[in-house]
Amino acid sequence: MDDARASATAVVDAHVARGALTTDDARTLRETIALGQAHLIADWPAPGVDDERKRAFVEEVRRADRGYPGGVAKYVSNARELLRASKEGKNPFEGWTPSVPTGKTVEYGSAAHEILEKIGMRETAETCFVLVAGGLGERLGYSGIKVALPVERATNACYLELYVKNILAMEKRAEGAEGATNAGGCGCFGGGGAKAKSSTKIPLAIMTSEDTHALTLDLLERNDYFGASRDQITLMKQEKVPCLMDNDARLAVKDDDPYKLALKPHGHGDVHSLLHTSGLLSKWMSQGKKWVVFFQDTNSLVFRVIPGALGVSKTMNLEFNSLCVPRKAKEAVGAISLLTHEDGRKMTINVEYNQLDPLLRATTNPEGDVNDATGFSPFPGNINQLIVSLPEYAKQLKKTGGAIEEFVNPKYKDETKTAFKSPTRLECMMQDYPKSLGSKAKVGFTVFANWIGYSPVKNSPADGLAKFKSNGPTHTATSGEFEFYESCANLLRLAGADVPAAAVDAEFNGMKLPMGPRVVLGPDVATSFDELKSKVGAVKLGAKSALVVEGSGVNLKNVEVDGALVIKACEGAEVIVDGLKVTNKGWQWKPTGKGAPEVDALAGFVVKKNETAEYVFDKPGKYTLP
Repeated sequence: MDDARASATAVVDAHVARGALTTDDARTLRETIALGQAHLIADWPAPGVDDERKRAFVEEVRRADRGYPGGVAKYVSNARELLRASKEGKNPFEGWTPSVPTGKTVEYGSAAHEILEKIGMRETAETCFVLVAGGLGERLGYSGIKVALPVERATNACYLELYVKNILAMEKRAEGAEGATNAGGCGCFGGGGAKAKSSTKIPLAIMTSEDTHALTLDLLERNDYFGASRDQITLMKQEKVPCLMDNDARLAVKDDDPYKLALKPHGHGDVHSLLHTSGLLSKWMSQGKKWVVFFQDTNSLVFRVIPGALGVSKTMNLEFNSLCVPRKAKEAVGAISLLTHEDGRKMTINVEYNQLDPLLRATTNPEGDVNDATGFSPFPGNINQLIVSLPEYAKQLKKTGGAIEEFVNPKYKDETKTAFKSPTRLECMMQDYPKSLGSKAKVGFTVFANWIGYSPVKNSPADGLAKFKSNGPTHTATSGEFEFYESCANLLRLAGADVPAAAVDAEFNGMKLPMGPRVVLGPDVATSFDELKSKVGAVKLGAKSALVVEGSGVNLKNVEVDGALVIKACEGAEVIVDGLKVTNKGWQWKPTGKGAPEVDALAGFVVKKNETAEYVFDKPGKYTLP
């Protein structure tokens, strides 16, 4: 036993002798000391001083031990190995050659998309959803949880509300299909007949963190779970992992408290181990579920493309399907790539853009990552929306416990790589799950255009302005709102409506972004493009009009809007809009000044509702407008 370990052990023994620590406490600390962590205890004051804080420290070590597969011992062991590789500058892709993997690029609204979407809609009853929502909105300049942010200011619906209502809308179509089949009908969505089995309920699991758990639960409670059953939504709290102060993987304590470990998030890859240990996978399997869809906390468009992507997973028999967007060569977005090793191993994974280009240059293409005839790189852009086949997924997680390959990213003080600028920690990413699969696993991708499937909100107004000035996507609350409206407007255009193109004629938070008619099609209006087409006839909107439609029974047969129109129909209300013309002062998106409330400042505007034609149908029945 070295001197440091002996000294720390003596401190523990003295505390046990004086009754300041229990024998169980002592066992935990001795095991920790044996891992090379004597520094955590060596400088403790004598028994009788800070005893409560010392016992709280022991409990914190136990929590860290319980929260990591294999405990703190495994964490320290993994950390030393990864830190050694980092210091030596080892290339994780040594021996691997990249190529374009198997996948499908889908044009939304095309005949091929219609087929895939119908197949996918038949799969929704057997689908489970997992929302990764462990982050606060600090990076955005928002003090709350990101899922509480409004998607848009026309209705002020927040992200979590949008997601839950999309799931409920899919569930209703699935129940209708099953009901029609049970009644001897054709099984088309929206059909009548016997009520579906309870297993038709589509579950949602939400991964939270210490920072977001209570706030997420409160948001659900205050809004009666947005119409979902309480047992339909499960919250899984992710624990943080200890920070590492040096290449020996010595654990760090907080600067202002030697009795508290410095802890940081382990990354969203923990979602896999949480699903495994929670028992949800077994529960879902027993309910006959077949698919699990993972999605992020602030992408308002993702549910538009999920049915089509499910269709791809089903027809290609994929175990793992990454939803992607077209990606320009060398664009700062991770790329889905098939890697083949010299020894014959294969894996389809996300490769960061700054790793893909040099890897291509070193192996197959001296020009690196270049655009093909489509104007885009053949390696699609990863957006971290994933679909896995549940039976294979559950089987694999039984083998691995849900552990995902980790990485470490220390910030070194100098080129010697012997000291860190600040403590680091191990991290893992949920999209790295395929690294645990064998070469024969069916892993692929589905590409949809950005306008229909990808509009993240992840930057503050200041960061977004910097990206705007460099001609990059801003990914701010401002762009997220306008892209949501434009996506809905484009859906109407594809369905045959007369909707003017977006124009750049307004500036918010210093950014001039395209802004067209402000269209909100609520989740229950249509869950597929085929359904939407059946509800859109001769629709004409003015360039600065606002149109909000909520309810599955609304049919826009003939309507013209120059101003603002809101139509809301409850469950069971069938509304035929035929010959309605609306002309009023409408709504204005007005720039905010200094000192604006937080959410207004994030968006850079407030909505002034000057005049609105609003029609609310809150009782079932058949109605016509006008």
